[in-house]
Amino acid sequence: MRKQDNDQVLKEKPGKTGARTGKRAEPNPVAPDADGEEQAGKAEAPFGTQSLLRGLQIMETLSNFPNGCPLAKLVELCGMNKSTTHRLLQGLQSAGYVTNAPTPGSYRLTTKCVAVGEKALSSLNIIHVAAHHLEALNIETGETVNLSFREGDHAILIYKLESTIGMIRTRAYIGQHLPMYCSGMGKIFLAYDHPAHVARYWQEQRDSIVPLTPSTITDEPAMLDELAEIRKQGYALDREENGLGMWCIAAPIFNIRQQAEYAVSVAVSTASLSPARKTELIERVRQTAEQITKELAG
Repeated sequence: MRKQDNDQVLKEKPGKTGARTGKRAEPNPVAPDADGEEQAGKAEAPFGTQSLLRGLQIMETLSNFPNGCPLAKLVELCGMNKSTTHRLLQGLQSAGYVTNAPTPGSYRLTTKCVAVGEKALSSLNIIHVAAHHLEALNIETGETVNLSFREGDHAILIYKLESTIGMIRTRAYIGQHLPMYCSGMGKIFLAYDHPAHVARYWQEQRDSIVPLTPSTITDEPAMLDELAEIRKQGYALDREENGLGMWCIAAPIFNIRQQAEYAVSVAVSTASLSPARKTELIERVRQTAEQITKELAG
């Protein structure tokens, strides 16, 4: 019998003649493997096996490195040993989700992940409801149109239509996590959130609330004034706060419980944003958000 990591306590029981005999406790029939996972024979944890969760962690980490992430860096970020990380990468490669990057020893996600993500997005009711409104906004204004929802402490971009005028393209992409303190759609979610949640966000994200441009708001009282103004006027502005050269105009989309569950925005070049043009875009974005709200919430 294999010796366990910790010796079992000897159990004693009386014999027929009154003598006491020692008997070692039975070993656990299910032993952990090298990664700490249980072998077959025991029910799987309700949230999945450790290898599955670790594989997903690798994919999420790689999603931040579109040009590839070196194995050593991946090991560091995921907090796993090199052999385990490499083994999981091989499994993800064989399934078609990961491939070698151009830089030797680096890995990146494949377009198979995009295909899976697109299928997930297409199942969201909001896409079916909002698509034709967003397309109309894109055609009428010619500007880049975005749709997002809130997940945790980020705004997640779930739909995007590129500008039909000019050559400028934004860096935003579907699935991107947008910081809430310096993006138009992110500020929408903060503005219509409970004050206590906003305070928690500011406290927990303090280290990551940094100026990305000279216009970025990083002072909490100034942000609270900004959020109050957003609620008053019904739209939010990103005045080159997330990146130079671009403004963003956003408005809230409310669900049936009157919660700002989604946000719509247009991104426009600073150079082309005259006062008249700004007023026009604000009105069109607000109208689009109201139309989607009416159809979504009934």
